[in-house]
Amino acid sequence: MRFSKQRELIQHIVQGTNSHPTAYWIFNKAKKKISNISMGTVYRNLNKLNNDGVIKIFYDNNIARYDWNTVAHDHLKCNKCGKITDINMHTKELQKKVWNQYKFEADNIEITISGICNNH
Repeated sequence: MRFSKQRELIQHIVQGTNSHPTAYWIFNKAKKKISNISMGTVYRNLNKLNNDGVIKIFYDNNIARYDWNTVAHDHLKCNKCGKITDINMHTKELQKKVWNQYKFEADNIEITISGICNNH
């Protein structure tokens, strides 16, 4: 990957938080360091980082969120405060169950469980 100070900053922002930020949140953080950065530059670099396996994109309803944790995992989402927490739901067993029940070979399972966290 060719060096880019914008890409390096965006990667640093994503890897520096567990909040599963949106592109707009990342853009606002990046703008504090590089005042002339554009939203298009943020999106292009997020996509490049995702394609290169450096970060991961997942969808919270229709909202793209960015995650430094590229190992397969799932999420808990609080419906009150919006907090998203990484969890591991043992999807290998679920892949076997999907195959046994539906004869469908799942190569990727991403689960988001929504509810209310213990802070409420």
